[in-house]
Amino acid sequence: MQETLFCFRVGHLLTYVMSDSNTTDFTNPSTFILLGIPGLEAAHVWISIPFCAMYATAVLGNFTILFIVKMEPSLHVPMYYFLCILAITDLLLSASILPKTLSIFWFNSRDIDFSACLTQMYFLHCFLVIESGIFMAMALDRYVAICDPLRHSTILTNPVVAKIGLAVVLRGGMLILPYPFLARWWPYCRTNIILHTHCEHMAVVKLACADTRISSYYGLFVLFCVKGLDVFFITMSYIQILRAIFNLPTKEARLKTFGTCGSHLCAILAFYIPALFSSLMHRYGHNVALHFHVLIANMYLLVSPMLNPIIYGVRTKQIRDRLFSLFTHKGT
Repeated sequence: MQETLFCFRVGHLLTYVMSDSNTTDFTNPSTFILLGIPGLEAAHVWISIPFCAMYATAVLGNFTILFIVKMEPSLHVPMYYFLCILAITDLLLSASILPKTLSIFWFNSRDIDFSACLTQMYFLHCFLVIESGIFMAMALDRYVAICDPLRHSTILTNPVVAKIGLAVVLRGGMLILPYPFLARWWPYCRTNIILHTHCEHMAVVKLACADTRISSYYGLFVLFCVKGLDVFFITMSYIQILRAIFNLPTKEARLKTFGTCGSHLCAILAFYIPALFSSLMHRYGHNVALHFHVLIANMYLLVSPMLNPIIYGVRTKQIRDRLFSLFTHKGT
């Protein structure tokens, strides 16, 4: 019954769009319509409350991380430089989807220009690849700091850190560039309604009335050969790190050294586990309700930017002490 009602709603919306806009050309659509969370339109206002809270937490937390690292000279080291790049990426990632999502929830503003949709698609996936690369760079920093501490300052100098950061950004920008170009290349003759809150790559490509296997295969290539390789190198780094930790002479030394990696491990798990779950469900969870697909995809994009500053703020002593000193100074 719910599926029938949902199909009726989509069909009614499509009929409205086609009748109301005589200029719509689906072979080259001027606009797309973002449906939001299909089947839960009546609850959009209520759903916006946790979404808005997570967005506000992400913005406040990541700006706090950037401010503390800038103000504290002792934090001007490679680990915290990478953390600043991660914070900037999280801010841009959440800003690429949340404003439009909230406008759908609050004002029913569902129209999005075709070019704006492709731009959102590009930056969304670009920032995800950059974030994955930053986690790999942070794993490299932890590996050098623990396995070869005497050479850490000579290996990861400021120019080297800048080059790694630039390489991560360029990798994300170049690898995702084919996404919007391929999407613009396909003809759209079915509908311009996207059953999502944002212009996710496969959600847009599925609207094309052509053989889009090139886009699908390239998306899988990015997933497995980029994020897959990042996860592989992160795993190899932490295997070596754990070996070095277990070779330490005392339990206190092992716990202290492992504690320096705890925040990074928590942030990695918060990013990759929802990403893996969302990707597998998107490709193989055909029997899962559509609104659940969309909710999980949004959680995947919101949870990591929200949790990263909390994880690093709570588990990193230098950031925690600096934040505490700021509040106590204001209090006095």
